[in-house]
Amino acid sequence: QVQLVESGGGLVQAGGSLTLSCAASGRTFSNYAMGWFRQAPGKEREFVATISWNPGNTAIADSVKGRFTISRDNAKDRVYLQMNNLKIEDTAVYYCAARDGPLRFGSARPADYAPWGQGTQVTVSS
Repeated sequence: QVQLVESGGGLVQAGGSLTLSCAASGRTFSNYAMGWFRQAPGKEREFVATISWNPGNTAIADSVKGRFTISRDNAKDRVYLQMNNLKIEDTAVYYCAARDGPLRFGSARPADYAPWGQGTQVTVSS
């Protein structure tokens, strides 16, 4: 059974930084594209970033481009989301997810991912 566990969330002031980490277990991590999504209260789950199984291919949502960076360490079975210059509107539960099949490129569609982690709360205060 594949498991994804996020960590690194917390409370930070606007303009600050956080790094989220997602630890994967139970499958050959390096063969799978990974994604980060977020969901704010009352809103739909929103694409943030994705990285393909070959780490050179990434995509970032326009809303966070220039502030967020996605990376992965296949030796450690981890994917990261570096978040800089955080804004109040970045407040949400952040989820990592694995693509639903090996050797597929990343996607911005939540339906293309399974499984998902349990999420980690990021709260940005003024």
